[in-house]
Amino acid sequence: MTARHAEEPAELIPRPEMTFPALRAALARVASSRLAEFQADRDSAFTAATQHASFRPIRMFQLKWATEIEIERRPGLAARYRAALDGANTLDRDDPKWREAMDECMAVHDEARAAVTGD
Repeated sequence: MTARHAEEPAELIPRPEMTFPALRAALARVASSRLAEFQADRDSAFTAATQHASFRPIRMFQLKWATEIEIERRPGLAARYRAALDGANTLDRDDPKWREAMDECMAVHDEARAAVTGD
């Protein structure tokens, strides 16, 4: 283990509750550049919930952002995700490594979602 890895925290912040204020506060700490996207998604979720008389859009919003925050709050997971995204965005789709990068993106997302949902 290198000194850098020894100093790197496993988590930047505790896992937030799945409430709008807690998710927003957590996002502000780990990925503040995404706050406008968060707000736009929140507005869309509330609009859809009202139009369809369903809480499902709100629940999906909370799950999406809790998953995104889970990735960002864990530096090791965030590094894996960024490396995989870089590969997915720069490799040619015919390159077998592109499929590996996409699979890694999904694996990171699945790991983060499972951590959030307890599955």
